[in-house]
Amino acid sequence: MTGQHQGIPLRVDIVSDVVCPWCIIGYKQLQKALSMMPGEFEVSLNWHPFELNPQMPSQGQNLREHLQQKYGAGPEQGRAVRERLTALGQSLGFYFDYHDEMRMVNTFRAHQLLHWAQTQGRQTELKLALFEAFFSQREDVSDLDVLAHTAKTVGLDQVEALAVLGDDRYAAVVRAEQQHWLERDVHAVPTFLFNGKYPVPGAQDAETFVRILNKIRTRS
Repeated sequence: MTGQHQGIPLRVDIVSDVVCPWCIIGYKQLQKALSMMPGEFEVSLNWHPFELNPQMPSQGQNLREHLQQKYGAGPEQGRAVRERLTALGQSLGFYFDYHDEMRMVNTFRAHQLLHWAQTQGRQTELKLALFEAFFSQREDVSDLDVLAHTAKTVGLDQVEALAVLGDDRYAAVVRAEQQHWLERDVHAVPTFLFNGKYPVPGAQDAETFVRILNKIRTRS
């Protein structure tokens, strides 16, 4: 009698923002690492809120102005980073469509919608759709209609999505969760936490994730 191989339980907590390019890069690198170890893990993904720009006004801000104010990055430096991200994204199967008039936006609404999506079993699908909406389709992921439509594309109810955003029912819990991660000294994203005890900061390459996963496998 042969028993079916069961993968090692792997809970992955990812603290991130939907307007953070390195967050989608890091996720793609993790997926690449997991694909290099097929069948080894039973993965449970859990996304957690982090606002890169909690004080961002509702109208947003031109990306070039934002990067210059926040990081002191000049136009050439910003362009070089965007070109690097675009090439890296392409190598991992994600399309960045950067443009000169791109705007950085507030993401608190998006995080509320993601919290609701988790209760519906669609959190990862919505997270990836929001990355694509912002970076690939040039959409404003602070806009109520854009958010609700994006929810619809992953099988969520569009009317209910608008209701969730309209009454702020998850605002307090999202604020509390943001605070929880800040108190755990998560001040930059992406931050990955494996099985509650192996933190990995930043968008590491797939080989780095493989090393972490091998460590977890040998200790399980």
